[in-house]
Amino acid sequence: MNILDLTLLGLYLAFLVYIGFRRLSDGKNNVDEYLVMGRRLALPGFVASLVSTWYGGILGVGEYSYRYGLANWVVFGLPYYLGALLFALFLARRARRTMLYTIPDQLENAYDRKTSLAGALLVFITTVPAAYVLQIGFLANTVLGIPVEAGIIAGTLFSIFYIFTGGLRSDVITDRAQFILMFSGFAIMLVFLLFNYGGLSFITGNVPSENLTLTGGRPFTYILVWYFIALGTLVDPAFYQRCFAAKSETVARNGIFIAIGFWALFDFMTTSTGLYARAIIPDLADPATSYPMLAVKVLPGVFRSIFLLGLFATVMSTVDSFTFISGQTFGKDFIHKIWGGDVKKLTRIGLAAAGGVAVLIAVFKQSVVAIWYDLGSISTASLLIPLASSFSARWRMRPNFAFIAVIAGGLAVIIWMISGYATGQERFLGIDSIYPGLAVSGAVYAVDRISRK
Repeated sequence: MNILDLTLLGLYLAFLVYIGFRRLSDGKNNVDEYLVMGRRLALPGFVASLVSTWYGGILGVGEYSYRYGLANWVVFGLPYYLGALLFALFLARRARRTMLYTIPDQLENAYDRKTSLAGALLVFITTVPAAYVLQIGFLANTVLGIPVEAGIIAGTLFSIFYIFTGGLRSDVITDRAQFILMFSGFAIMLVFLLFNYGGLSFITGNVPSENLTLTGGRPFTYILVWYFIALGTLVDPAFYQRCFAAKSETVARNGIFIAIGFWALFDFMTTSTGLYARAIIPDLADPATSYPMLAVKVLPGVFRSIFLLGLFATVMSTVDSFTFISGQTFGKDFIHKIWGGDVKKLTRIGLAAAGGVAVLIAVFKQSVVAIWYDLGSISTASLLIPLASSFSARWRMRPNFAFIAVIAGGLAVIIWMISGYATGQERFLGIDSIYPGLAVSGAVYAVDRISRK
């Protein structure tokens, strides 16, 4: 990076620090304000925050689109639009109407304390932003030349500071800026690529033919599992948090509809950029670096700086949101419900715990997609059926059965994963781990319905 790159990055980090100190001196920062912005989140902030929060895996997207082309949209785009659409149609209004704070609150409201605590533990584990702080480490290593571990720690500290002081409001304020940076960076990149290399004819003539298919050469069973993982949108804590904080039920529902449009646009931009990267740098040693390496090769001066800054902003917008959710879950929904205490202080302790766990997982796992896959499978299998049914008095489970479903679904996934590792199989018996988890959770639900009758 040259002096201009470093200056813009420095200004961006200074902005984050400023937001943190500004909220630190705000006397209005009570618990309701800290956790859900006093439930005054308006439509523009709702959309910008949700869009930027849900798209932190930018290097994983770059790697996948470089390797498999259009399959990136089929795997990481379409299934999540469907999941978000289902959430908007069936859950957004109901979530806002509850006036709660978190998913474990909903589990306790619908079932009991033990189900809430089990759900809190799962939400904490699955929202620890390990995959995203790992990407900050990779970016820092590629762009700044510092060790991955140092980048992970520094990125985590910067992302935690301003939410530590200001809570959700600080998160939303920074998300707005990060939303602008992520879209601006990729728009600049595509304009330069189009004018300097040409359009579709250049791509089709310079990438493998399978990259232009919807599967990218991947087996159908592998692609299908992501559609089940995408159902995790129905239990995604970021969606619930924004809906709990929304100004009204209409903002919660319509905000998700609008966000789907922005995700589709951004997926078009990222997938196209990945195809260009494959065409222009066909022998890239590490596809996860395809976006920053393409920027170095294609973009001049300030435009390269904006694009690289947009990559950092895209990842950090997710790190801060997920760390806040994970910390809030640890402090409010776990420690507070067991021992009591000041919710705000316990949430801040949870932020430190979430950041520490994220750093440890990122350092030892070293695979973004693997972290997504493992944690996404556990949370979806455990929470999908008990949580989705909890909003309906007619369809919700009885408390003991809900508790068993939460525990058994997650354990089934973990046992299946361990069996695969022990036998040296990527998928034990050729079956993805999420399917046994969902089957067990579904069986518990079926037993509950039948025995009730």
